[in-house]
Amino acid sequence: MLKTKTPGDVLAYAEEHRCRLVDLKFMDFVGQWQHFAVPLHELTADTFEEGFGFDGSSIRGWQPIHASDMLVVPDPATAVIDPFCNTVPTLSLICNIVDPVTHEGYSRDPRHIAKKAEAYLKRTGIADVAYFGPEAEFFIFDDVRFDLTPNASFYAVDSDEGIWNSGRGDRPNLGHRPRHKEGYFPVSPVDQLVDLRHVMVQTLESVGIQVEREHHEVATAGQAEIDFRYGPLVDMGDQLMWFKYIIKNVARLHGKTVTFMPKPLHGDNGSGMHVHQSLWRDGKPLFAGDGYGGLSEMALHYIGGLLKHAPALCAITNPTTNSYRRLVPGFEAPVNLAYSSRNRSAAIRIPMYQASPKAKRLEYRTPDPSCNGYLAFAAMLMAGLDGIENRIDPGEPLDRDIYALSPEELSDVPSAPGSLEDALRALRADHAFLLRGDVFTEDVIDTWIEYKTEKELNFVRTRPVPAEFMLYYDV
Repeated sequence: MLKTKTPGDVLAYAEEHRCRLVDLKFMDFVGQWQHFAVPLHELTADTFEEGFGFDGSSIRGWQPIHASDMLVVPDPATAVIDPFCNTVPTLSLICNIVDPVTHEGYSRDPRHIAKKAEAYLKRTGIADVAYFGPEAEFFIFDDVRFDLTPNASFYAVDSDEGIWNSGRGDRPNLGHRPRHKEGYFPVSPVDQLVDLRHVMVQTLESVGIQVEREHHEVATAGQAEIDFRYGPLVDMGDQLMWFKYIIKNVARLHGKTVTFMPKPLHGDNGSGMHVHQSLWRDGKPLFAGDGYGGLSEMALHYIGGLLKHAPALCAITNPTTNSYRRLVPGFEAPVNLAYSSRNRSAAIRIPMYQASPKAKRLEYRTPDPSCNGYLAFAAMLMAGLDGIENRIDPGEPLDRDIYALSPEELSDVPSAPGSLEDALRALRADHAFLLRGDVFTEDVIDTWIEYKTEKELNFVRTRPVPAEFMLYYDV
């Protein structure tokens, strides 16, 4: 790995590894990596300031066609060798988006928003770094098919590891499959994906991502989790994109397919993205103290901000209609807007594994891996900072089993929104905290709500689904 990353270092690194192409990656507004490549001779020290031009009107949620010219400006600190470009050695650089006229960062570039959130944190004087540690769960399938026409729709996913294949007629059928909700985590041969996850781990570490553990997750049919070490906000946004890119490509090279959809299976656990977070200043942790769960007053106020703004945050941290197939009250998803030490049925858990002040953090469990990491981390930070700045009381912790509470007791515990429509409505009503320091802008909020409503919410809610035929065809 390249340690020092000035433009000159990057150029020398590329020559040392005999790179011939440079892949320029950037995040679109919604949350997908985009890219194009240039020959290495096109990358000079000047291009790290001048950038490369492209058509911004072809990127989802970005420029109108009459103002389409934009620049991608490579960040030299992100240089790595792309592990999937084996035919031609290729240098990979993550880029920022810049307006070619003003030369300012583009307000709808998610990475730019994340950078502004880090800058705002420092300006507050509260802390100088926010650490985030996402745990993005995913499914590994052997086959996926879906289609949508005016008169028909269907989806079908399959995994040799799925318990539904226990009665399959072909031979040999070797059994040894995790039953529903029993994938966490027996050894092979029940866990059939050990070798594949190990290849994923090695590939992640080849681009500088420090993996902490990997394992099968709770659901049958290949649900998995690979955890990597926490880091500063923008770095974690970068690493989450590398994570998804590597996991999907390793699976494809082995004849399998990966999805980060929150709820691809009915009747089994969905995929969440629990996000560990903490604030530090001058190299010292700020969330350790003598309050509840070993937390400081600052950390409790941060929790208060997350819980207060959680309905609005869901529009960003749980941004798909499928997100709300997972966030259903009465099941295991963390829809209850409360906090607790060790209690995984609460939206915020205080991990109690380690006593060290440096390990003291909170785990926000509501988000899922369909989100745009840059926007989600920035929004969570802004909500937490609002809690600190306004000394928001998080209320009493929820240390009881949520499923043992009576309806009367449960009525006092607020819940996450029940649909994307509800979450977008909450964001419309509650987003002033995101606008501080010009981190998010009214244009970003309006564009996000408009895009999600027109391109996703309306697309789904105007179409009948097979379950409705099961329920209503004979009415």
